[in-house]
Amino acid sequence: MPSLAAQIIDQRVSGIVGAQAGVLAEQLGLGGDETRLRSAAFLWLVAKTAFELDDDEALDAIVDGGNDFGVDILYFEPPERGEIEIAVVQGKYRTNLDGQAAFPENGVMKLIDAVGVLFDPHRPIAANARLQQRVEYVRSVIAEGAVPRVAAIAANNGARWTAEAQARIDRAARDFDGQVEWRHVGAEELLALLGAGKPIDAELMLTGLATVETFDYRRVLTGRMSAGELARLVRVHGSRLFERNVRRYLGLSGNRVNEAMAETLRKPEERPNFYFYNNGVTIVCSHFRHNALQRDGWRVPVSDLQIVNGGQTVMTAWTVAGEVGPDIEEAEVLVRLYELPRDADTLVEAITFATNSQSPVVLRDLKANDARQQKIAISMKELGYTYRPKREERRVKHDEFTSATVAEAVLAVWRERPQQARFGRRRHFGALYETIFSRDLNGAQAAAAALLLRRAEARRRRPPEDAPDFIAYGSYFVAMLMGRYLLADMGIPRARLDHRNFEEARDLAERKGDEYMDRAECEIADALR
Repeated sequence: MPSLAAQIIDQRVSGIVGAQAGVLAEQLGLGGDETRLRSAAFLWLVAKTAFELDDDEALDAIVDGGNDFGVDILYFEPPERGEIEIAVVQGKYRTNLDGQAAFPENGVMKLIDAVGVLFDPHRPIAANARLQQRVEYVRSVIAEGAVPRVAAIAANNGARWTAEAQARIDRAARDFDGQVEWRHVGAEELLALLGAGKPIDAELMLTGLATVETFDYRRVLTGRMSAGELARLVRVHGSRLFERNVRRYLGLSGNRVNEAMAETLRKPEERPNFYFYNNGVTIVCSHFRHNALQRDGWRVPVSDLQIVNGGQTVMTAWTVAGEVGPDIEEAEVLVRLYELPRDADTLVEAITFATNSQSPVVLRDLKANDARQQKIAISMKELGYTYRPKREERRVKHDEFTSATVAEAVLAVWRERPQQARFGRRRHFGALYETIFSRDLNGAQAAAAALLLRRAEARRRRPPEDAPDFIAYGSYFVAMLMGRYLLADMGIPRARLDHRNFEEARDLAERKGDEYMDRAECEIADALR
């Protein structure tokens, strides 16, 4: 019997092939092979959905091709606190939509071998150009002392791997000493991720006493839940629980904090202390009900439930629950449940920001309503461009720029920090926000920077045959130099670039863009020599 989830994913894949076949064929060298196109479309869907990437970022992450070590997607986060989080994905897409075919054991073996080779800076490899470029960056970070934390992900539109494959994973886990986490992403998991935004109605089972208070006509419930109850929520609702959580759980969980939580949950003598070690879970909803006549052990029906803080705790509880079984109920966590109106998005964002701000995370969505973002949007609209401060599930048009792209462009071109522009994305809407979106930044400067970076990135993705090797890594440096040349030709400092001379800037970028790039490449080559 066909799987409904597999059918829906197949519809998505068909839609991608229909809309993006030319892009996929050109960028990945697929020609007109329908089977390879569908496989590539599936990988694109996985990259966009699992890691919340835009179209171009997802395309960059795909490394499928000859000499790929069985790795189809290589995604990594910027290094942080001495660690770099990496995801290696192998995808298997089948035309049979019954959803029963297990992920093949030989695919698991290839992933094991790849993890053992790719992230050792001292082991030579011969890989295809796309994979080689991304591996070399990761290796350079590792060589400087960063510890790799790897999520090995088997993605298909069928079932999980076999028991024999699991045995191989268990043996490899001992060799990798806990630095590699294994995950399966099938049609059901992808469908859950794609179901973003649908309201969740659930019932929470509390333990012990709880209190309900009212603040300015908004109710707050404070109580305790077992870790087993958290695990049950994940089993039923999956990643939809965290749509409004800044730190959405992507499987890259091999950090010390999560490992310490998991170890506490595994130890019988430590489980009762979990409540004291953990900061708890914050949940928002539009309405909840409880039996005020009951002393304790409330069952609380909740409408429009979303977990905005504590996602790592919840997912760690779900993971360990599969290992220790019913004993997970011995661990409890603090729960705060806020009842807020459905239209209280600004307050929800503020709560999410406040409860997550102890970690240096990318806060792009939370800054979307910032006055500076709105002013840039208005300013760019007057110049003929659309500025998108919030993420949207559609391809960026030629006359549109996302806030993420503008942040990278401004930081590289006008702030002259190209290294932070490409590999410091987590900080663009956090620690670097004031630097990037300073009060003197106008729409003309933002658009000009974005146009220059877009041109430099286009050459990086489709380099000419005689292009130097560093183009694969240096497009942000090229864009920085292009900005210098542009201002020199205009005879003005950056502060004087505004709506009055933007047409001149755009015309120069268009007419002399290739000349600027050639000149920048020569200057970079001289600097490297």
